[in-house]
Amino acid sequence: MSSVNGKVVFITGGARGVGAEVARRLRRKGAKLVLTDLDAAPLAELATELGGDAHVLTALADVRDLTAMQQAAEAAVEHFGGIDIVVANAGIASFGSVLQVDPAAFRRVVDVNVIGVFNTVRATLPSVIERRGYVLVVSSLAAFTSAPGLAAYHASKAGAEYFANTLRLEVAHLGVDVGSAHMSWIDTPLVQDAKSDLATFREMLTRMPGPLKKTTTVSECGAAFVKGIERRRKRIYCPGWVGAFRWIRPVVSTAVGERDIRKFTPELLPKLDAEIAALGRSTSARTEALEQR
Repeated sequence: MSSVNGKVVFITGGARGVGAEVARRLRRKGAKLVLTDLDAAPLAELATELGGDAHVLTALADVRDLTAMQQAAEAAVEHFGGIDIVVANAGIASFGSVLQVDPAAFRRVVDVNVIGVFNTVRATLPSVIERRGYVLVVSSLAAFTSAPGLAAYHASKAGAEYFANTLRLEVAHLGVDVGSAHMSWIDTPLVQDAKSDLATFREMLTRMPGPLKKTTTVSECGAAFVKGIERRRKRIYCPGWVGAFRWIRPVVSTAVGERDIRKFTPELLPKLDAEIAALGRSTSARTEALEQR
């Protein structure tokens, strides 16, 4: 296990949820942090909580903007001397069937969850290579299985996983390790907002087969991430059973594997679309507000 004490860790989506939890845990272990987000107030509050400028550098930066990410990376190198670890964590979701989801929202999810990962890695990789560091791309259980009304999220998280797999091959000979993280439902603002907005989403969770209906705490997820980062893991799973889905992925997409979800989709998907139409948006109010800034 490698120590993160004194290491510089660059985290996108660092103001809330898993990003903030990982930042807190890494800081307690002596890491220096570079946190990017679009949500200024919680980002500033977290930086103050974690010790201010001596230990934490923040940047209001959109992962969809390569120039902004390059500027954040350059600031990190100037402030701390380099970047050892990157956690490409920023991510959003949209809801609604392929026929009904707002096309702009669908594209925004792909832009943040895939292009944002590329921009984050492209901007930070020269310094990570110099320090023979580690890159963690945050994917999801959504890369291994599917749920109706979440096509953009599943497609983008599968894309993030394969981006990580390809990057691993490209940089292994340079001493850089690359991992992907795969989580089930985590009690983050993303899931909390979906539950608050959409009764159908809450119902869908209760009707998912087996462990797919369970929600894990942010604390558990943060602990798994930090353990994986310290060990420079190729894959991080939270909870541990998520790893089984990587191996049974071919079965999950068969008629037998999809049987339970197919049963409730004809009933729940129209209700989900109706709720989204009534809201007038396919993403959370928080995501919409950040988009307007």
